[in-house]
Amino acid sequence: MPTLLTIFDRDAFLREYWQAKPLLIRNPWDCWSNPLEPDELAGLACEREVESRLIVREPGDWTLEHGPLTERCFGRLGGNSWTLLVQAVDHHVPAVAALLESFRFIPDWRIDDVMVSYAVDGGGVGAHFDRYDVFLIQGLGTRRWQLGGRCDETSTLLSHGDLRLLADFEPSEEWLLEPGDILYVPPGIAHNGIAVGDDCMTYSIGFRAPSRSELIAGWAESLVADLDDDDRYADANLAAQDNPGEITRDAITRLHDMTTERLLDREGFSRWFGRYSTMPKDTDIDWRPEQPIQAEDARRRLARGACLLRNPASRFSFIQQGPSSLSLFVDGQCFPCTGEAAAWAQQLCAQDKAMLSPSMISSELIMALVTELLNQGSFAFDQDD
Repeated sequence: MPTLLTIFDRDAFLREYWQAKPLLIRNPWDCWSNPLEPDELAGLACEREVESRLIVREPGDWTLEHGPLTERCFGRLGGNSWTLLVQAVDHHVPAVAALLESFRFIPDWRIDDVMVSYAVDGGGVGAHFDRYDVFLIQGLGTRRWQLGGRCDETSTLLSHGDLRLLADFEPSEEWLLEPGDILYVPPGIAHNGIAVGDDCMTYSIGFRAPSRSELIAGWAESLVADLDDDDRYADANLAAQDNPGEITRDAITRLHDMTTERLLDREGFSRWFGRYSTMPKDTDIDWRPEQPIQAEDARRRLARGACLLRNPASRFSFIQQGPSSLSLFVDGQCFPCTGEAAAWAQQLCAQDKAMLSPSMISSELIMALVTELLNQGSFAFDQDD
């Protein structure tokens, strides 16, 4: 697995570039090797449960086709410049998921997925801007990246029903990326990538940036689901009003307090956000084992030295509650943990493999947690054991 060399200064990057300005990083890996072959990517694009897109640059226009794609789709492209995009490849290819390890100086909850693109000569997706941070790793071949100015919702877009392409793109910087090179692009910066030659593959590590409207809507929806319909406005000791058409300041205060009391529940919000931020990206795929695993079966395998592997598609996070207690969030579920279980939960969130000590294997609490995570598909036993 290629890893970033120590010459890449993470602290300096976060201090000077993160969400501030682009950065070109020339091949900082100890030994770069492309983790996925083009044919394998095309095969994923043909799978029903994998999100994929085919973007073709035709004379004077762009076309977009959503997957699953077929071999016929690729056969009729002719001499047009085209790009294949496949989302969440890290969920299906362990070697692609391993790329994320080098970027975990950024919190896991911020990472979205690894999108992989393949383009023929001249292929690209057009000049655009994203609302999130992205690291663009050149995996195979060469791509010319052009960067422009900062954009926002007022930027003029081309009239296109499916693609958000900039109408007025003026590049101010331009680089050629070779295999192993990385380009960091902060949110809102216009950029345009064009394949130079065939067999151009790029790995895009995108980061989640929830909008204020998403957070408010999601948190409010969660609250409403738990509210009692009998919890209603009351105004005992109501005094007669001179003008019955007035909504008084006292009424507004009581109504506002009714609304904000629950919204300002910080502990409740943290529990909701832990579940929300670890929800699986693709809920159509069932990762659960074919047969449920019993706690005693799991205990025996772990006692024989079996190792637990995290599902690359699963999301693990925790929120510290006290010196020896925390809430573990896995794939939208919350698991309160204390003592030894809390210490082990922190290890789960930091590593992609987990082994249990004899005392943990004998703990009913920890084994109940392990069994539940196995049966919801968040864990699996290492097949190499």
